Amino acid sequence: MYRLIVGVLYLMIIKYLKRSSIIVMTVFYVRIGIDHFASPEWYIRIMPPYIPYHLELVYISGVFEVLFGVMLLVRKLRKYAGFGLILLLLAVFPANIYLASTNGEALGITAFIAWLRLPFQALLIAIAYMHSKI
Repeated sequence: MYRLIVGVLYLMIIKYLKRSSIIVMTVFYVRIGIDHFASPEWYIRIMPPYIPYHLELVYISGVFEVLFGVMLLVRKLRKYAGFGLILLLLAVFPANIYLASTNGEALGITAFIAWLRLPFQALLIAIAYMHSKI
């Protein structure tokens, strides 16, 4: 009986954490997406020089971050939001690679933080995938 109770509690906690993470990630993506419009120069600084249309791409990625962030809240759209976020995170990955290649100088941050952003993208992709399955 004890194992059953512990098992049920464990499943309830996992379900709560998954659902809570949807709210956290919605706030994260909507806030970051809006910031693409409020402070586009920050994002432009990490755009690789070989990619054209920096400002336009910053705005486009901001729109999609807000859109997919809001879509996470709608159960019927969550699958599409998750996969959209995965594609978006892959699309902006060159900016993180460029930032790391400058050892953080593009943003005036430490090399450690610049390089840490790379595996953090993988974590965000994993979370987006998890949300596509909820």
